[in-house]
Amino acid sequence: MNEFIYEMEFKVRDYECDIQGIVNNANYQHYLEHTRHEFLKQNNVSFSELHSRGVDAVVSHVEIQYKNSLRPDDIFVSKLNVVKHGAKYVFNQAIFRKNDNALCIRAKIETVILINGKLQKGFEIFDNLIK
Repeated sequence: MNEFIYEMEFKVRDYECDIQGIVNNANYQHYLEHTRHEFLKQNNVSFSELHSRGVDAVVSHVEIQYKNSLRPDDIFVSKLNVVKHGAKYVFNQAIFRKNDNALCIRAKIETVILINGKLQKGFEIFDNLIK
């Protein structure tokens, strides 16, 4: 995974955990998505503004490897970078538990850009996110 270009800190809320006392697997996708959205907002990319212009960034594929579980009140850091592969913008993301820096998950989220419903091979606003 390339060097991370963005990170944000979270704290696990008890209702995000299942009966086993660990974060339910689906909640990791919420953490990842929130991280991507905050990264985009920091870079002045507004989904609602883009959508009003007929531009939609949509997730086309998700891969998640679960490594270590998070538990209630754990503080963790969600990190990402973004690369381009053909028409896809790939967000490589990882979540690390803060107290021991344990890797909790590694994820690859592929997104594509649709303009008026048609797949685009590139989009300048997203191209500018790649460092």
